[in-house]
Amino acid sequence: MRRGNTRAVAQKPLCYRGFMPSQETRALAPSSVSARIIAAGIVIAFCYWASAVLMTLLFSVLVAYFLDPLVSWIERLRIPRALSSLLVVLVSLGLLAVLGWSLVERVNQFGRDWPKYRAPLREVAQEVSNRLESLEMHVSEITPVVRPSQRLVTVTESHPVRDALVGKLGSLYVFVMAATFVPFLVFFMLAAKRQLWQATMELFPSDKRDGVKNTLAEVTRVLRGYLMGTALVGLLLVLASWVFFWGLGLDFPFLTGLVSGLCNLVPYLGAVLAWIPPLLIGLKQFHSVGPYVGIFTMLTLFHVVTINLLVPALIGWHVRLNALALTVALLFWGWLWGAMGLILAIPITAVIKVICEHAEGWHPVARWLSA
Repeated sequence: MRRGNTRAVAQKPLCYRGFMPSQETRALAPSSVSARIIAAGIVIAFCYWASAVLMTLLFSVLVAYFLDPLVSWIERLRIPRALSSLLVVLVSLGLLAVLGWSLVERVNQFGRDWPKYRAPLREVAQEVSNRLESLEMHVSEITPVVRPSQRLVTVTESHPVRDALVGKLGSLYVFVMAATFVPFLVFFMLAAKRQLWQATMELFPSDKRDGVKNTLAEVTRVLRGYLMGTALVGLLLVLASWVFFWGLGLDFPFLTGLVSGLCNLVPYLGAVLAWIPPLLIGLKQFHSVGPYVGIFTMLTLFHVVTINLLVPALIGWHVRLNALALTVALLFWGWLWGAMGLILAIPITAVIKVICEHAEGWHPVARWLSA
């Protein structure tokens, strides 16, 4: 009897251990999925409504990661880190000012020569307008006549000047905020790097700080490698485009090579965007098809070499993102934040992958992003 009672008592916990957790798991699984969906929606909404602040902050973080090696090198010369950060930020602003002034001079010269470019553009626009009018005439011939019984809806056109001003206020506000706050944010991030690192570590329990430290170190490695590789690829593209346009005899070869080379960095769309600057500049000089075919062929070759050779060799092994994840990231962040989203899409996705690699339960997401 005792043995039977003992078996009965011993089997009862096994029954609870065998069945009760599975039932609880079934009950909690839908709520967990719903909670994650709601949390993702809240995060996306926050990224949309706080886009100006987030874009400024994330861009400052990227610039700080890019300039940090130079600050560390100056600091090794026994110069205080705050002073080293200030010197690097001021020199960077000076270089940007010199580059911007030279670009303004080129743009002013282009504006003075605009009447020479306007005639070819007007001819092309007139030809396109004639084709569209012809198409509209053919369409109107097959369009049914509106009967008296049908209702016509009149749409009041808005004022173009007002729409233009309202439409530009948002982008102007973002640009002014970035131009004003980015230098200060970069300086504070560089000068207080160690304090920020220590404060970040103290946000987590002591038993998890080693994992957080490894995660932050990996994020630093990924972002720094991505920025250095992107800068090197961009420099090579600008130099190659500059030499090509100079050899072709195109006006403003440096300005055109700079804009075209940077546009060529854009994934997928870069091959088309890089055509626009030399196409506009060449309207005044070239009156045959040959130079344009050469421009399209060479710039497309630059883009193919960049995407298939330079980017995998200098950038790809740092971020380790598959093509599908990269495309989805560009589409999503470009839709959410526009042009700045396209710039920040790859580093944001790379950081998310690193965090998922070190976060418990998120390893499948990291594997999907890097598969």
